[in-house]
Amino acid sequence: VQLQASGGGSVQPGGSLRLSCAASGFTFSVTHMAWYRQAPGNQRELVARLSNVGGTVYADSVKGRFTISRDNTVNTVYLQMNSLKPEDTAVYYCNAEPNPFGLSGNLWGQGTLVTVSS
Repeated sequence: VQLQASGGGSVQPGGSLRLSCAASGFTFSVTHMAWYRQAPGNQRELVARLSNVGGTVYADSVKGRFTISRDNTVNTVYLQMNSLKPEDTAVYYCNAEPNPFGLSGNLWGQGTLVTVSS
């Protein structure tokens, strides 16, 4: 049972990145998925959440710039990040919420670093 995040890197302000998170070991299609981030000195915060039926929630700070999506055929959740700002710099974590179908607790990926700087 694991989540493997990838896609982080360094980008200039205004640029774009797409994060990916590959899931294994549980029934992905019925699982609500989310992306969180944690900047140095800050608490981990919710960035975006995508339910198993497609409902989305976004942090106010990323609305209109970030898009969460999923592909149940390859058990992967994505975070498309556009118009990046320096304040988006953080370690981004994917998260799978617990459910009765093989996931008894919150599951976290290893984190991927996004740095937005000129």
